[in-house]
Amino acid sequence: GQPVSEYALTQNYPNPFNPSTQIRFALKEAGYVTLKVYDIIGNEIATLVNEYKPAGSYEVEFNSASSIKNLASGIYFYHLQAGDFVETKKMTLLK
Repeated sequence: GQPVSEYALTQNYPNPFNPSTQIRFALKEAGYVTLKVYDIIGNEIATLVNEYKPAGSYEVEFNSASSIKNLASGIYFYHLQAGDFVETKKMTLLK
């Protein structure tokens, strides 16, 4: 991908979504990355990324239908950790 000058986590699209949405993030340097989805009370719903990745831009799909639990409409959080960079954003599932 393109060279990336900073870490970034962008707002998912579409949002609200049903059943799936795209989450984009960018890594300034290679490293171990985790991208997880949580419900509003902090229970982990899904691990979308959990591996070492080279620097660059990425896009991951979150599909609520493929989740272990049957997810209700409402607000969910996605949380990216890459090196020292940590960011959380919220998304809305509308059924």
